[in-house]
Amino acid sequence: MQTNEQLLSIIENYLAQAEFPAEPELLYAPIGYSLAGGGKRLRPMLLLLACGIFSDDLQPAMPAAAAVEVFHNFTLLHDDIMDNASMRRGKPSVYARWGQNVAILSGDAMLIQAYRLLELVPKERMQQVLATFNTMALEVCEGQQYDMDFECKTKVSVVEYMHMIELKTSALLAGSVTIGALLGGAPESDCRKLRRFATELGLAFQLQDDLLDSYGDERLGKAIGGDILEGKKTYLMITAMSHADEPTREILRTTYRNPTLDDEAKIAAVKAVYDRLDVPRLTEQQIEVRFERALSILDSLTVPAERTVRMREFARSLMGRKN
Repeated sequence: MQTNEQLLSIIENYLAQAEFPAEPELLYAPIGYSLAGGGKRLRPMLLLLACGIFSDDLQPAMPAAAAVEVFHNFTLLHDDIMDNASMRRGKPSVYARWGQNVAILSGDAMLIQAYRLLELVPKERMQQVLATFNTMALEVCEGQQYDMDFECKTKVSVVEYMHMIELKTSALLAGSVTIGALLGGAPESDCRKLRRFATELGLAFQLQDDLLDSYGDERLGKAIGGDILEGKKTYLMITAMSHADEPTREILRTTYRNPTLDDEAKIAAVKAVYDRLDVPRLTEQQIEVRFERALSILDSLTVPAERTVRMREFARSLMGRKN
């Protein structure tokens, strides 16, 4: 089987070969712009790696791998409208460059293109793949709605937050892995296990993203403290709120909109609370639990251990781990 670097190159080449009509330009140009934006290609990589656990022939899975990436990018176009986001992956978002109406319609066309790619899936697996894809797509929408609901709620529990990210983040990973396993000919029991693997990996990944937003390195390409400045209910914020007394909760609730503080002071004030309440360690602990649980699931598959090496390598690289 190809190395993970070779797989990524195969995905990039496949996506680059996608041909869109020249006209109407304002419908199709933003699609090419979005797909050329790079990113980790996390979802198609997981799909192909899952297929590769059970089969050495990845070609039948290529259209589905492209479909989940196109679907993911479709959600980003609409997310940027909802978030009023001007940047995406270091360049102007489709919404900022072409406006709201173009981003909506081009996003709709991307969703249709994802389904057109699924038409190329082997017919004997079509029903299972479509059912998995549709469940995944609806769960992502549910997760996005819960995330928006949280903006209006004064109190969000850790359980509610974990359920939201399981839908918004993990569902797309779990669906991708399940589709890959199906196309590789995996037994139903292994498909269920891999779905749980990807769910746990997705939870660990999102919690790590929450942590890095406040405690990461700007060299990673992401400004530090963005979630704090937005007053976003992340795992860190929710955990802090659950451990704080009422005066401290008031600091957490109001600091981001305090007009007497600049951005640096706002971030420092909230992080001081996080540090005092041991929130970074509690978050790292939860990341570790989820990640180790994900890897342990791979041990239970009905295949020789060497068939899961590539998936393990990719999971570790995703979490920034060497061993």
